[in-house]
Amino acid sequence: MKINKEDILKALETITVAGEGKSMVESGAVKNVITFADEVVVDLELSNPALHIRKRAEVDVIKAIHEKVYAKAKVKVNINIVQPKKVEESKAPEIKGKAIPGIKNIVAVASGKGGVGKSTVTANLAVTLSSMGFKVGLLDADIYGPSAPIMFDVAGEKPLSVKVDGRSKMKPIESYGVKILSIGFFTHPDQAVVWRGPMAAKALNQMIFDAAWGELDFLLLDLPPGTGDIHLSIMQSLPITGAVIVSTPQHVALADAKKGVAMFQQDSINVPVLGIIENMAYFTPDELPDNKYYIFGKEGAKNLSEDLKVSFLGELPLIQSIREAGDVGRPAALQVNTISQNAFVEITKNVVREVVERNENLAPTEAIKITTMAGCSAVKN
Repeated sequence: MKINKEDILKALETITVAGEGKSMVESGAVKNVITFADEVVVDLELSNPALHIRKRAEVDVIKAIHEKVYAKAKVKVNINIVQPKKVEESKAPEIKGKAIPGIKNIVAVASGKGGVGKSTVTANLAVTLSSMGFKVGLLDADIYGPSAPIMFDVAGEKPLSVKVDGRSKMKPIESYGVKILSIGFFTHPDQAVVWRGPMAAKALNQMIFDAAWGELDFLLLDLPPGTGDIHLSIMQSLPITGAVIVSTPQHVALADAKKGVAMFQQDSINVPVLGIIENMAYFTPDELPDNKYYIFGKEGAKNLSEDLKVSFLGELPLIQSIREAGDVGRPAALQVNTISQNAFVEITKNVVREVVERNENLAPTEAIKITTMAGCSAVKN
């Protein structure tokens, strides 16, 4: 069942915060409402720090949504306690999201469905950015199917603990000039990660905020396929500069890619979509280098980008060497003067262009959780 934000707000208008005569909505206690399928996240801001007041507010919100909107809704209530502002304090708007010090741009790479080469694209974007002189990090946020350790030939590595400002932090593994963290570093290759959403979100937050990333121009997030709990957790935790969607040209992949774009463009999420990349666009056999065979359809992702009015970042051919390079842990973009390297360079330039344009023309992205936000400065030319 799809839950509407308007229905949630109507339900919250029927309850009050203890000690106040107005409804939660009217008093301004409700700062944000996020709905996604049968999930609801409500951000409240209260001035009374008493535990029983907070608990009552949480129970009242959950009860109102279950009784007036949908009995089986999965409801999460975030409560932020603030002190009443003094008259002389600045009236500047509240800053949201929690930035990672030293990181200028956070780019999420997503796909509507699995198997379209999202992780391969992310890895090659990362090494291409690094070869261009940028400082790059890669967070493998695909908790249930981490692949970065294999693609960067560091599957046997373990992050070390380092002291930063008196605190112990994880030192990312570095390969080909890219700083990498993945849940794959902490699990056995044959071990399945069987975690519920909260456990996965906690592990992600540790890799995000308890890591010594240092100074980065780009942090690439390799998101899981689909649109779900991990995506919401990431976007609640970080002010993401923009998102890149990867798809193949076939209709079933494009249908899911369209949902991925729609997720980022929701009013309650509002993450700029930098563009769409078409992977496996065509096949050219070695013995017929001038021939192109459109196995999965022709220009499907390009047409989708035009329909959705987002940028088309480029196409990648279906080449055996790209798959082989990922399997042996040396991304194909490192192969000098090849079709694959040239394609990744062109796409990476387009991504950088879109990030620069986005930073010049749009306000910093707000994370969808009421905490703090930091702006993302434009990348260097």
